[in-house]
Amino acid sequence: MKIIIVENELYLAQSIAGKLVENGFETEIYSSIKEAMHSRGDVYLLSTNLPGQNTSPLITKFKDKIIILMVSYINNDTVGEPLKLGAKDYIVKPFMIEELLRKIEHYQEYQDLRKKTRLYHEYMENLLQEIKVDYDPEKLTYPLVIQTNYQRLVDKLVFAFVHARNKPLTFVPLGNKEWKEKIENASDKSLLYITEIHLLKKADREKLLSLLKNYDFILCTTSELETAFPTITLSTDSKLYDQNEILTIDDYVKFIVNSFQYKFPDTELSKKLGISRKSLWEKRKKYGLFKKK
Repeated sequence: MKIIIVENELYLAQSIAGKLVENGFETEIYSSIKEAMHSRGDVYLLSTNLPGQNTSPLITKFKDKIIILMVSYINNDTVGEPLKLGAKDYIVKPFMIEELLRKIEHYQEYQDLRKKTRLYHEYMENLLQEIKVDYDPEKLTYPLVIQTNYQRLVDKLVFAFVHARNKPLTFVPLGNKEWKEKIENASDKSLLYITEIHLLKKADREKLLSLLKNYDFILCTTSELETAFPTITLSTDSKLYDQNEILTIDDYVKFIVNSFQYKFPDTELSKKLGISRKSLWEKRKKYGLFKKK
């Protein structure tokens, strides 16, 4: 990690840099905002006591980095306005290097969590982008049980719901042996998203449903489930093939026809399925798989 120190008091800057180097950091020192504007660092230690210099351009340019203000006193000019522009925190001179290291470590962990969250969000969007959901996520209420023939359908609906509401989500796959502890340790503000109930024995299902009376949750089940909770059914004929799932012959044919009927003529499509064109037509008629004009 490279730390950029912007400080016109050279002795102080060198002292801070020396201690940071001892703790494994790479440092660069700049005495002016103009010079520092061309720097490339991960953390910026920015003095607000730079006579005749405006720190705003540097903060604006590097606001996605970790900017920690080094201030001699606290007021709106030294702290208030810079924080509004994008600086993350401040530390009052003189300070102990341990205090500065704690702040750097804290914001580094925060930045890493943001990157991971963004990565997982982008991955989920890419994974679910082909899933079409007719149900409006704004109409979802909880507690709720959703019966479906395809879990990813519910995945997309639930993730769209919590994203729109900016609500924290706790994912509870019941294949995890610690599912009970995960539910009990969840935040009161969090919505539980529960899956894989088919893996539980009958007695454990009853314990789960009794436990859930005290929680906000959406439970996804791929089989019929009798509960006292509100229940809706979502299904699709356009299930994507999952290598961990064995499709029936009919489901496989539906999937292939729905996925490729606009890419291949029926002659080619029937050939790839290993059936006659007449048989393909019969299956279209049976399952209502006709092309939309």
